[in-house]
Order: sequence, then C-alpha cells, then structure tokens
Amino acid sequence: MTIQEIRELIQFVRDTGIAELEVQWGEDRVRIKGAGGANHDFVIPGAVPVPIAVPAAGQSAIPAGAPVTVAAAPSAPAEEDRHMIVKSPIVGTYYDAPSPGADPFVKVGDRVEPKQVLCIIESMKLMNEIEAETAGTVVAKHVENGRPVEYGESLFTIRPL
Repeated sequence: MTIQEIRELIQFVRDTGIAELEVQWGEDRVRIKGAGGANHDFVIPGAVPVPIAVPAAGQSAIPAGAPVTVAAAPSAPAEEDRHMIVKSPIVGTYYDAPSPGADPFVKVGDRVEPKQVLCIIESMKLMNEIEAETAGTVVAKHVENGRPVEYGESLFTIRPL
C-alpha cells in the first residue's frame, strides 16, 4: 500500500465522517480513526482489525504492529482538490501499452482528451481499455506495468483543463 493510497483512505474517512476504518490489503494493514462526527459501519471483505504503523513523511519505516495515531493531514491546496483520480473499474492486470515493447498509451505530463485510452486492464483473458473521462494533464501514474490491480485502485491522477 502506497502513501498516496493511505492519504486517499484518510480523505475517505474525512469525507464520510466515519469514526474508524480498518483495511487489510495483502500483508498491508491500516486503521484510521476519524476526528469524530457521524459513526457509520462499513464492512470491507478481508479486513482484519489490527493496528499498524503508518510511516510519516521523511521516515523510512516503523516496525510492523507498532500502534500509531493518524492525525488529520493539513488541507490540500485548492489546485490539488481539482485533480481527478482515475480508478480501476475491475480486478485484473494493468498494462500501460498496447503490446510488450510498444510505447505507453500515456506518460506523466501528457495531455489527454475524453475517451482517450489511458491503459489496458486484462481480466479473465479480456483486454479492457480504460479511457479518460475528461480533458486534462496526467500528473501521476500510480501503477507499474504488469502489476495486478484491485477494483477501485487508483491508476492515474489527472489535472482537468
């Protein structure tokens, strides 16, 4: 689980107002406690309630299983709030090019148009093209070529025009 994914989970807790969220993804586990507000119960398949250390910015690692308190992150600048996250609509294998050895569909810094293919996700031997929903500039690519992806996993960040 990347720091960006953990930040997205923190933002989810803020946006929904839930009191606590626990997620296990493979061997990675994270538990985030909200600052109060409404208390909603969400069940995440495979989630195991185990405290985990979340590395802070600038730290290399914290021993697994060490308790940690996740403080509210400072609010992001208005520019970053406009960014759109392209998420995987299916479970499968991520490919950033139409064939091995070919140039990737998009790179960080490329301008994209609506309906432009960003990547392919192979699922059950079917190649599914993932397209941009809006015009903008690719500011981040979150997945490595050939890596398995989960439903809802962040693939790209696009700054709309």
